[in-house]
Amino acid sequence: MPDNSSLVNSVLDQLSAAGHKKVVFCNDPDTGLKAIIAVHDTTLGPALGGTRMWSYVSEAEALEDVLRLSRGMTYKAAITGLNIGGGKAVIIGDSRKGKSEAMMRSYGRFIRNMNGEFITAEDLGTTTKDMEYIRMETEHVTGVPESLGGAGNPAPHTAKGVFLGIKACVKEVFGTDMLAGRSVVVQGIGNVGEHLVELLRAENVEVYISDINEERLQHVARTYKAKPIAADKIFGIDADIYAPCALGATVNDRTIPKMKFAIIAGSANNQLADEQVHGKLLLDKGILFAPDYLINAGGLISCYSELTGYGKKRTIQLTENIYNATRDVIRMSKKDNISTIWAANRIAEQRIIDIKKIKSSF
Repeated sequence: MPDNSSLVNSVLDQLSAAGHKKVVFCNDPDTGLKAIIAVHDTTLGPALGGTRMWSYVSEAEALEDVLRLSRGMTYKAAITGLNIGGGKAVIIGDSRKGKSEAMMRSYGRFIRNMNGEFITAEDLGTTTKDMEYIRMETEHVTGVPESLGGAGNPAPHTAKGVFLGIKACVKEVFGTDMLAGRSVVVQGIGNVGEHLVELLRAENVEVYISDINEERLQHVARTYKAKPIAADKIFGIDADIYAPCALGATVNDRTIPKMKFAIIAGSANNQLADEQVHGKLLLDKGILFAPDYLINAGGLISCYSELTGYGKKRTIQLTENIYNATRDVIRMSKKDNISTIWAANRIAEQRIIDIKKIKSSF
């Protein structure tokens, strides 16, 4: 028999490195399901995180992604004051042709067997309809259609949080949070990106858009009078703000030297290829970075509100807090001369430490 001990050690080492609590591997040959669920931290409550479906090159890449994303969810919940922990899940496959009701319901059964430790919602490659299928097998899912009593699509709330994060950064850089006359490059115009374009154009912002889907790119350009650009032109544009709303790691060694932006603020997760290295590079270059897990928290807030029975009014109130939370991060960054991502991490980690003390005293 092959010796798999080194592989097991590698996985456990990755869990230990970021302080993960648990990883569950899901495999169902009958439906084609191959999924990984990562629970990072449950100090503040059960782990809540979306399920992403993506054609990963390898299972190792999928594991790396789910570990990084789940850690981000812990910090996102902590910094926005929610009583929820951090988790995430990925399904390995092509969401355009690999999904089925049977697959999603099988996945729902894996979630059910975690006994409430993990609660899921939609993410890249999954929809409210998928959440409806999962709900047939477990109650531990949010973001189901409003017709079933859920909060529906969280994307508008995510976009609103990013919009408020942009305003908070514009206030810091330009002295006012008025957006009229500013210019923004939105990379990725999926569900969240399109909502963000709509909000920006309503404020008379000059918006450049880029997306791998040419048909969608032209549709959004016509609908909102935005300016379509090729992907390879993004970092050469002299715009005020770069809003990455697709996949992560677009802020890296190759792109930062090209940037003329004053601000980076978008909905994509893990925008910095390396938090420490690239957070510091942006600080040194004078580019203000809005921590992604903070300003894209509107979707999580919507799901949290569904879980707790809060109405839309409370969801809006909690999402609006993103503006002041972003300002707090910027103030700490300036005071301590540290990158904004490290300032945000400090605030999130301190809340987890404080709550852990309370829970351990009873």
